[in-house]
Amino acid sequence: MRIGEIAALVGVTSRAVRHYHHVGLLPEPARRANGYRAYTVRDAVLLARIRRLTELGLSLDEVRDVLADDAGRELAEVLGELDADLARQEQEIRERRRVLGALLASPPASDGPLPPALAALLEGAPATESPAAAKDREHLALLDAAGGGGSAVYAALRPLAEDPGVAALYERLDGLAEAGADDPRIAPLAADLAAAVPDEVLAVIPGGGMAVTGFGRALLDDYPPAQREVVRLVMEALAARRHGTPGRTS
Repeated sequence: MRIGEIAALVGVTSRAVRHYHHVGLLPEPARRANGYRAYTVRDAVLLARIRRLTELGLSLDEVRDVLADDAGRELAEVLGELDADLARQEQEIRERRRVLGALLASPPASDGPLPPALAALLEGAPATESPAAAKDREHLALLDAAGGGGSAVYAALRPLAEDPGVAALYERLDGLAEAGADDPRIAPLAADLAAAVPDEVLAVIPGGGMAVTGFGRALLDDYPPAQREVVRLVMEALAARRHGTPGRTS
């Protein structure tokens, strides 16, 4: 058989056959005197197997492993793993669609779609145009996406989110947007912010040392110098409170 004939027999394109030759999945057959490849029935069987495996979702590297490791795992075992992986992907898609459905059913947020539980938390928060408050919402959404949110976290944060006094703290933080890291307002504000966080929140947020984690450092880097110092001091104070040691806010 010529390349066009074997391709038509198996139901692939001649280009696919050449690609399988190129990547080493299908050995090139001997050529006749006229220069044409001469494919055998065994070549067709192998090509058909390659087609079936790729249609089942195996990558070309996985197909190569199946074909090359005849003395290893049975094909049924490989396909069983593939079936389990597809089931996991189906579950993930169902969960994403559930979240998407909740987002579509919720009123649109001014700063973009928020996770449903976070949107419910912020509904009771006093209205504010504070840039620092908006940044906090972004950080909460990021934390939720990273798996750090949840009903326990949001239940603990609700009293803080609904506290009208927090708006004044945000205004003071906004006032440090252009200030230097040695501004005298930093320490008093950090102390007041840390004091505003209920003990219940400490039980559900990451423990001490957050400022030195990858996420903590990235969060700090998202602030200008004076605000960064405030947030760093708040992190330290909350970690110290959680472990029952004196905090430093200066």
